[in-house]
Amino acid sequence: MNVNIYYGGRGMVDDPTLYVLNTIEEVLEELRVHVTRYNLHEIKNGVTALPQTLKEADGVVLATTVEWLGMNGWMQVFLDSCWFYGDKEKISNIYMIPVVMSTTYGEREAQLSLVNAWEMLGGKSTKGICAYVEDEITFELNKDYKGIIEKQAEDLYRSISQKMKVLPSSTYAIKQNILKESMDFTPQESEQLSKYASNDVYVKKQKADIEELAGFYKNMIESNKIDVEKPYLEDFKRVYNKKAGLHASCQLELLDKKKFILLNMKTEELECSYGKLENPDMTIRLSCNILEDIIAGRSSFQAAFMKGDMTAKGDFSMLRQFDQTFPFS
Repeated sequence: MNVNIYYGGRGMVDDPTLYVLNTIEEVLEELRVHVTRYNLHEIKNGVTALPQTLKEADGVVLATTVEWLGMNGWMQVFLDSCWFYGDKEKISNIYMIPVVMSTTYGEREAQLSLVNAWEMLGGKSTKGICAYVEDEITFELNKDYKGIIEKQAEDLYRSISQKMKVLPSSTYAIKQNILKESMDFTPQESEQLSKYASNDVYVKKQKADIEELAGFYKNMIESNKIDVEKPYLEDFKRVYNKKAGLHASCQLELLDKKKFILLNMKTEELECSYGKLENPDMTIRLSCNILEDIIAGRSSFQAAFMKGDMTAKGDFSMLRQFDQTFPFS
C-alpha cells in the first residue's frame, strides 16, 4: 500500500501541521504502508509535475496550514495541476484525508475546500483532521489529541485496504458537467504538459515566442492600415489642380475609420496628411465608401452633399470649387 503526503505549509518549525503529519506517518509505517512526503514549498516550480506521482498512490494526505486566509497557495497550485494534468481515472480510486491546522480563523472552510476539490477531481474523501491551535507545545503534549490523530490515520488505512464505499456527492456531478466542455487529454499527454508547465526555461521561451509573434502581427496590422489609407492621400495628390483657384484648408472626417485627412491648398504644392486641424476653412464628414465612389468617378463632392451622403461645415460655395480642384471624374 502506498500513501503520498502533500504538505502545503511554509515549513516553519512551529507549524502544528508538521506534528500531525509526523504522527500520521509513524502510524502508517507501523502498519507497513509505504509513505512518501512531498513538501510543496521546497519543490515550487516542480509542483505542476506532481500529479504524475499519484499514479502509484492508493491514498493521499492533503495537508495545509491556515495562517491568514484559506489554504496555502502551494496547495492551490497543486490542486490546479491535478485538475489540468492529473489522470482522473486514477484519482477516482484514491482515498484522501484532509489535514488542516489553523493558527487563525478558517480551518473548517479550508478543510471543506480540500474535500470539494478532491471530490470534483473524482477522488474519494475520508473524515479529516481539522483543529485550531493556539499554542503548538500544548497541542503536541496533549495525549488525547494524539490519540485522535492516530485513529484517523488508522481509519485511512482501513478505508484503503477494505476499499470502503462512499456515498455519491453533488460535487461529482458538477465535475462531470465541466469535463463535458473541457479538452480531453490522454494520461501521456497530461504528463508531457505537466513537465512543460514546470520547466521554467520552456515557459520563458514560449512567452518570448508569443510576444515576438504578437509584435509581428501588430506590425502587419499597422502596415496593412497604412497600405489601405495611403491610396487616399496619393489619389488627392494625383488629381490636384492648383489652378482651380481654391485657396483654403479642408478637413475630411472619415466617419467609419474615425480619422481625418487634412488638405492644405494654400500652398503651391498640396499638403496632404492624416491628422486633425483646429480651425479648417471647411470640414467635410463622409464615409470611406462615399469617398471611394468620389475617387472612382462615380460621384462628386457636390452630388454626395446634395444626396445627404455627406455633410459639410463652412462656406458651401467652396464645394463646386472643391470638385474642380480635385477632378476625379
